[in-house]
Amino acid sequence: MDGKIALVTGASSGIGLATARRLAVSGARIALVARGRERLEAAAAQVGSERTAVFPLDVKNLAELETLPQRVVDRFGGLDIVVNDVGLNHRGPMLGNSAAELVDVITTNLSAPIALSRAAAPLIRSGGSIVNVASLAGMVPVHHEAAYSASKAGLRAFSRVIREELRERGITVSIVSPGPVDTPFFGDVEGVPSLVFSQPMSSADKIAEAILRAIRDGDEEIAVPWFSGKLCTLGYLSSGLLKALRPAMERRGEKNKRAYLARKATM
Repeated sequence: MDGKIALVTGASSGIGLATARRLAVSGARIALVARGRERLEAAAAQVGSERTAVFPLDVKNLAELETLPQRVVDRFGGLDIVVNDVGLNHRGPMLGNSAAELVDVITTNLSAPIALSRAAAPLIRSGGSIVNVASLAGMVPVHHEAAYSASKAGLRAFSRVIREELRERGITVSIVSPGPVDTPFFGDVEGVPSLVFSQPMSSADKIAEAILRAIRDGDEEIAVPWFSGKLCTLGYLSSGLLKALRPAMERRGEKNKRAYLARKATM
């Protein structure tokens, strides 16, 4: 990554911050993007102020988002890597959320990466890459996460199509699809569907490692954990099997969720 210029959204915490740290250690310079300037500047201090520049921005402002890649090029002199990591989830039944809340999920998780990828692609140098952070919920829809699952499924589809379109420009497009990740993104853990906790928990660093592997090797999709990705593929191909397994997976997930909450209570 030495000498590469990266743009990372959602960079003030969680997976985005962990990815920025790893990129910096690998020699890249990074444009850090998130909503809050204060948290973003704190993240830059952690990553290394000499290797970073902060761009406070709400990705739901698509017009401003479209100008971002050129601003990064103006600041650093080029652009090689785009990591779309920013995410939003309003959990619960569809009727328990307002139309605006559901649309915000789609705008943040799908429209924003589409807009940023389109704006960045003409500026990314040959040999560069786009990595879109999706979710196992985009492989198999999760109960009470309809908009989130839809947004991540759409992001996976979009990524696969532009992967072929940008190949001739020497740009790889990859998807990283995590299962549950131990970050503040969970919010109120009690509201997280038990099915989510049926799969092994990953750390933000583990997902960042997968993102850097995608940048380096250009894999089409990396699911974390690997076995969970295979299980999701099997469940997608056989809805009957998924329906049969779901009660047992939810019981396991509820047990894991209780254990997770107990661990957090002692920290």
